[in-house]
Amino acid sequence: MSPSDPSETFTWNPADYHKSSGAQQQWAKELIAKLGLRGNERVLDIGCGDGKVTAEISRNLPGGNVTGVDSSPEMIRFACNHFPRSEYPNLSFIQLDARALPFSEEFDVVFSNAALHWITDHKPVLAGIARGLRPEGKLLIQMGGKGNAEQALGVGDIIQKRPEWVQFFHGFAFHYGFFDRTEYRRWLIESGFEPLRVELIPKDMTYTSRQDFAAWIRTTWLPRMSRLPESRRSGYIEAVMDEYLKKYPADSDGMIHIRMVRLEAEAKKPA
Repeated sequence: MSPSDPSETFTWNPADYHKSSGAQQQWAKELIAKLGLRGNERVLDIGCGDGKVTAEISRNLPGGNVTGVDSSPEMIRFACNHFPRSEYPNLSFIQLDARALPFSEEFDVVFSNAALHWITDHKPVLAGIARGLRPEGKLLIQMGGKGNAEQALGVGDIIQKRPEWVQFFHGFAFHYGFFDRTEYRRWLIESGFEPLRVELIPKDMTYTSRQDFAAWIRTTWLPRMSRLPESRRSGYIEAVMDEYLKKYPADSDGMIHIRMVRLEAEAKKPA
């Protein structure tokens, strides 16, 4: 999912992401359950991506509605085509940068799952959310947190320094917004929120096959994939997987484990 920065430098493949984002969808379902929706709220979903999570939220709002926003035109086009207003009358999608939300006291709930770690400066995001929420409105967001995918990304760093790959990564730098709970709580308070809960949650992301592991790399490592010619991408992915499984072998059942850390924040806008 892509709230802002990715679309500036590379293009998302919505269809591939749609097929390969099972872990993100499962985390989203867990997060939606924590919203405790009554069914009549107006909800904003930031970084809606392919739209399937936003559509899931809409099913919980028989008397309300949900708006999904994403900076990627490809993702918004895919979402509109796959979840049309004719079938989802309480669901809409808008292409927007999460750092420039234009809303004013329009929403009861702001939600985001597996998206905001693509942004490194969250202060304009939180300011826009605060403006867009009605008094006593709620924010519930989850994203990659400090230490997220550290082992896997570290293996990627090792591979791109090897002679056969280093030519493609000269000057490469990409920083995710993986924050800790203390700084995020401070930013919430500075943005006018009452933090209810800010925590880092370890997650074990598992894959049953190399094919599924490769799909995760292919669809979410876009800063690195975009540096490679199309003809070299599968070879890079294979090299990453070989090195990762050498360092962190699959378990006795053949399951591949990737350590993830999610930052989850819940906050309220004062009356």
